[in-house]
Amino acid sequence: MLNACRYVGMPAGLPNPRKAYQEVCNKISPKADQKWSHPAVYFAGRDAGWHMLANGIESKVFPIFSDIYQQYCDRVLAGEKFIIEKSSTIPELPELPATKKHNQQQLDNLKKLLD
Repeated sequence: MLNACRYVGMPAGLPNPRKAYQEVCNKISPKADQKWSHPAVYFAGRDAGWHMLANGIESKVFPIFSDIYQQYCDRVLAGEKFIIEKSSTIPELPELPATKKHNQQQLDNLKKLLD
């Protein structure tokens, strides 16, 4: 009941813990460059750990995320503002195809491993 009352007065865009959990699990990397329903969702995911969220069992991971998210919700209700800093990623260089000689060398190395 306490949680239900807690979410009645939440600011617009701040989802309930289940929806926030689904959001953090479905976003692609780089996480900071994605569009989030609310910055608190991003920060809760970051603090819970992206690797754990992507690879953990929901029955164990969701309670951890939910506790962290609730702390951020409380901070939002207290008037704190959160801003997501966009990542400064280096543009990827186009991949050059391997030469035929290099490919043959790699194939020969693999054959040696099987002998």
